[in-house]
Amino acid sequence: MYLSDITLLLLCGSISGFLAGLLGIGGGMILVPFMILVFNHLGFQQELIVHMAIATGMATILFTTSSAIWAHHKHSSIDWKLVAALSPGMVVGGLVGGSKIFEAINTSWLSLFFAIFIVYSAVQMILNKKPTAGRNLPGPIGLFLFGLCVGMLASLVGAGGAFITVPFMLWCNVKPHTAMASSSGLGFPIAAAATIGYMHGSWGLPNLPAGSLGYVYAPAVACIVIVSIFTAPIGAKMARKLDVVQLKRIFGVMLFCLAAFMFNESRKAFGF
Repeated sequence: MYLSDITLLLLCGSISGFLAGLLGIGGGMILVPFMILVFNHLGFQQELIVHMAIATGMATILFTTSSAIWAHHKHSSIDWKLVAALSPGMVVGGLVGGSKIFEAINTSWLSLFFAIFIVYSAVQMILNKKPTAGRNLPGPIGLFLFGLCVGMLASLVGAGGAFITVPFMLWCNVKPHTAMASSSGLGFPIAAAATIGYMHGSWGLPNLPAGSLGYVYAPAVACIVIVSIFTAPIGAKMARKLDVVQLKRIFGVMLFCLAAFMFNESRKAFGF
């Protein structure tokens, strides 16, 4: 990689790690547009770039969430019983979505789907709309099915699932801080399952660049993780001090800019 590519990935890694700790998100989603720029600069095959950007971004969540989990766990913020109940479904969903469905979707549709998901996430961030607590958590079967759907969706867009799990937990009367911290704990099983699915489904594909583990580009993961594991605990610490609502709105505006980039990528992929 060129020095400019490494510098961009290091910067993105520091930001994604901070946001993972601060907002309970995996951070992989914001990395995808920037990795597309890097992979284009490196001359990767066009039909591989979006898949590799999403898979590589998800792989970084494994390390970023580990750091954020430890920071939240030290303050007893994570509901581990809830994490354990949701994780099995998420693992199955992540494996299926990351291997079978992800490989079957071509670049143009994947770009469009990712852009739409970013817009949805941005609206949630800006409005900061919390669902009215209306019920208790469902039973084991309900939690498994919910986790299954989240795991499949998260694996398709390279996200940790917090944009779905946090509103769900709030709706089920889980305390806001616990919901946000627990979403970090849920990010790890989703990321692990989806990353395994990505690598299994794409192993041995032709034209993969050197240093790739299937769709996962290991050098980019290393650049991002080397800084994100240090900034995630800082974000978790700041979450107890800063006005997170205002930060969410600023982040939401940034997501709209990233969505515009991804819509343009989708347009080019469709040939418009």
